Amino acid sequence: YPQFDPDNTGYISTEKFRSLLQRHGSELDPHKLEVLLALADSNSEGRICYQDFVNLMSNKRSNSFRQAILQGNRRLCSKALLEETGLSLSQRLIRHVAYETLPREIDRKWYYDSYTCCPPPWFMITITIVAFFLYNGVALDRFVLQVTHPLYLKNSLVYHPQLRAQAWRYLTYIFMHAGIEHLGLNVVLQLLVGVPLEMVHGAARIGFVYIAGVVAGSLAVSVADMTAPVVGSSGGVYALVSAHLANIVMNWSGMKCQFKLLRMAVALICMSFEFGRAVWLRFHPSAYPPCPHPSFMAHLGGVVVGITLGVIILRNYEQRLQDQSLWWIFLSIYLIFVLFAIFWNIFAYSLLDLKLPPPP
Repeated sequence: YPQFDPDNTGYISTEKFRSLLQRHGSELDPHKLEVLLALADSNSEGRICYQDFVNLMSNKRSNSFRQAILQGNRRLCSKALLEETGLSLSQRLIRHVAYETLPREIDRKWYYDSYTCCPPPWFMITITIVAFFLYNGVALDRFVLQVTHPLYLKNSLVYHPQLRAQAWRYLTYIFMHAGIEHLGLNVVLQLLVGVPLEMVHGAARIGFVYIAGVVAGSLAVSVADMTAPVVGSSGGVYALVSAHLANIVMNWSGMKCQFKLLRMAVALICMSFEFGRAVWLRFHPSAYPPCPHPSFMAHLGGVVVGITLGVIILRNYEQRLQDQSLWWIFLSIYLIFVLFAIFWNIFAYSLLDLKLPPPP
């Protein structure tokens, strides 16, 4: 290194950097070599920061990487990741996930090279298996409570308008479902969409989108359908699915996943079926009058979160969200809605003098 930076400035000229890549490029992973070339192409000052080089080599997606992707010419010198042969089953799975979720080839290659399955997609698996099946199967001695079951509302998890002061219910309602078909569709969508997204974007980002959808769903019900209870994880599931579908539509030309149109159609059909069922159930005569069936507004709350906060998170793969102005705009709107809904729950119910169903 001293021979390329005799003055110890921390920078290497792009000419010397290119000569190094030409001399030692055969020793580097071809995907990483493309990123380094993009870094050299994107630099207009004629020099490369040594720390940027170290960050790229150590799989840190730094500002230099973002500059290389956004400003470089992004010429892909080698064959596409999809054309590589001789991959193991796990490598093919990782490649498949990359093409399902990322629109840019250089991002796919970066993900393919850096993914280690450590940590695994624990959030979605835990929510699905432990929360749904363990609680419903062990604690309640049944896997799902039908809305016609006498214990339907008599538990500490379901959101009920009379018990809205118990703040945990705005989250825990996701652990109960209004029928086995309700549970089944949510679990299928959650695993097929949520697990690959978490493999790419991590538990923190996907968990945030999911929880934000869940909270928005229950708060939307408390504002727009004030006399109804809420059950099911549709708020979180719809936030993830709608964010994923919107990301595919926005990056349609770059998404190279097979049968993407068919997969979108299947996802939309499943969501429409489940939402239609929720609307029908909401206005169907209740088995336990005067308490109505669960509201469908949580679905809509999840969709709104997905196409705002969710799209921003999925579009900026492993890049700092605090640098995105649109992220702060949508986050501010979301927080304003949450504050509005909190004050609405404190004051509006008494001011409107609503006739709420009796507590369970």
